[in-house]
Amino acid sequence: MFKRLRQDINAAKKFDPAARNKFEIWLTYSGVHALSWHRFAHFLFKIKLKLLARIVSQMAKFFTGIEIHPAAKIAGGVFIDHGAGVVIGETAEVETDVVIYQGVTLGGTGKEKGKRHPTIKRGAMISAGAKILGGFTVGEYAKIGAGAVVLKEVPPYATAVGVPAEIVRVNGEKPDLMQEKQDPRHLEICRLHEKIFELEEEIKKLKGEKGDE
Repeated sequence: MFKRLRQDINAAKKFDPAARNKFEIWLTYSGVHALSWHRFAHFLFKIKLKLLARIVSQMAKFFTGIEIHPAAKIAGGVFIDHGAGVVIGETAEVETDVVIYQGVTLGGTGKEKGKRHPTIKRGAMISAGAKILGGFTVGEYAKIGAGAVVLKEVPPYATAVGVPAEIVRVNGEKPDLMQEKQDPRHLEICRLHEKIFELEEEIKKLKGEKGDE
C-alpha cells in the first residue's frame, strides 16, 4: 500500500507542473488522498468485508469528491488531477501512468452483468468531463478529449473526441475513417434520392410517349 502511495505521489509530481514537492502533494492533493482511501477499501473488499469497504469508499467520496467503487482495480502511479466529480465503476481497471481529470466517468451503459466498465491502459489521458461507458478498452497512451462520450474501443496512441467520440488521430496522423463515418441513415437517404431520380425519368418518358400520341 505504501509502495503504491509513493507511486501515486511520483505520478502527481510528474504530470502536474504546479506540483512543488512531494510533501505538499501528500498533504493537499485530493486525487492522491482518494487513491489511498481506495487502496484500503479495495483490501477490505478482497477479504469479503464488502459493507465496510463501501463505507470507506463513501467516506472518501465525502472528503475528496471522488467516487471509486471498492472493487475497481487501480494500479500505482495513476494521477487524478483536481478530481471533483470523478466516478470509477466496479469493474473498471486503470493501469499505471494514466491521467484522469475532473468530471470523468468510467461507467457502464445499463444493468448488464460481468465486465461492464472500461479498462484504461498504461499512459492514457482522460480529459475533463469525458464519459467512457462500457466494458471495452482504451489503448495505451490514447487521449480522450474534454467532454467526449466514448462508447467503443479506442486503439493505442489514438485521440478520440466528440459525442459520440470518433477517432481523429492515430500516432499523430489522421486515420482513414470513411468506412466508419458512413452513417446508415445518410446512405439510405442517398438511395432514396437515386430512386426518386429514376422515377422522375420514368415519368418524363411516359409524358413524352403520351405527347407523341
